[in-house]
Amino acid sequence: MISYEDFAKVEMRVGQIVRAEMFPKARKPAYKLWIDFGEEIGIKKSSAQITDRYEIEKLKGKKVIAVTNFPAKQIADFMSEVLVLGVETEDGAVSLLGIDHDVPLGRRVF
Repeated sequence: MISYEDFAKVEMRVGQIVRAEMFPKARKPAYKLWIDFGEEIGIKKSSAQITDRYEIEKLKGKKVIAVTNFPAKQIADFMSEVLVLGVETEDGAVSLLGIDHDVPLGRRVF
């Protein structure tokens, strides 16, 4: 068990994918994502292993939830700055977490 104070340290925010590319140098099939978190945070990059469930052409404009205060992580030749959140489905694919209603980019998840 963790305390609420521990949970509150993790900054999960709403972002919108503005660009997506194939990531052929990743060990497992993945996309490179550029995600807009609004004026305060700006655009951050992420690598996401979501190729089984999402077509690259349909990712632009999709709103996602990501952890924005983890340290950046080098993935092959790409620096991943945020962790996009998803749920592993029964078939092993990843389904992205999202929101039901429109909210401003960068809004914090509690």
